[in-house]
Amino acid sequence: MKVIFVFLVYFGFGSTSQADRGRTFHSQTSNDNNPRMILDQTSFSWANCGSKEAPAVLKSLSIQPDPISIPGDLKASATGSTTVNLAAPLTVNITLNKEVAGIWVKIPCVQEIGSCVYDDVCRILDLAIPPGQQCPEPLYTYGIPCHCPFKAGEYALPNTYFYIPPVELPIWMTSGNYKAMAILTRNQEELACLKVSFSLKSE
Repeated sequence: MKVIFVFLVYFGFGSTSQADRGRTFHSQTSNDNNPRMILDQTSFSWANCGSKEAPAVLKSLSIQPDPISIPGDLKASATGSTTVNLAAPLTVNITLNKEVAGIWVKIPCVQEIGSCVYDDVCRILDLAIPPGQQCPEPLYTYGIPCHCPFKAGEYALPNTYFYIPPVELPIWMTSGNYKAMAILTRNQEELACLKVSFSLKSE
């Protein structure tokens, strides 16, 4: 499960997209002048939360359906860029909150799920996909790396369909509304910050 969490964060920081037909996407600007994409009349939204000088930023992100169904089909696309090589040691600090009776409650880190710090993202990716092994689709087709270092440049993932298999989730991570913030650092230097709001619907 830790591998899944970190891979999702990596996907958000280093990929790309174009909105498909259907629901409408529009851009907004938050107080920090960072762009965000919001899916009209739904709960999903995202925003960069780092400084204007942050080297790694997400430029677009779309996820359908909303809420995300587990198990179920997922369509995602994203675009992002980095002005520096993202190399080990990379750390991801995730803060996860769930809406409970109208109040946002921070989810603690339990069994490496929740508000956790992942100290060695590169190693986690190596555990998910052994070094020397070809990156899985669709990463391979679109030239998106799956191991450190991630070279400076633009990354793009067009609309792609995924199947989320049945997963035994903790009782607190079932159907509901969530807010997450992920901060990517290297040697205590912040490289990227991303906030995401989403809903889950699990069986």
